[in-house]
Amino acid sequence: MTKTMTKRKIANAVAERIGITQSAAFDAVKAMLDTLSDVLANGGHIELRGFGVFEIVTQRQRVGRNPNDPGVPVVIPARKVVKFRAGTELAEQVRKLKVSK
Repeated sequence: MTKTMTKRKIANAVAERIGITQSAAFDAVKAMLDTLSDVLANGGHIELRGFGVFEIVTQRQRVGRNPNDPGVPVVIPARKVVKFRAGTELAEQVRKLKVSK
């Protein structure tokens, strides 16, 4: 498997794994991603046991610096972001990965 997975590559892997057409797998993957996006866009919370949790969090307002003009502070407004926390099973699999130097 390649390091970067696109939506198409994921659909192809799903089709191969469960023995359906690539077109049907692509439709299923797209529908799932669209549903996840809709839930998060409406402020929802997604919990996929063993995989992880997607949630909307508010990043507080803070002051940053412009690297081109470090003397002038830049106010970065508060905003909503998606946060992902890996589930137990996924975190364990990631921990087993070898660290390259």
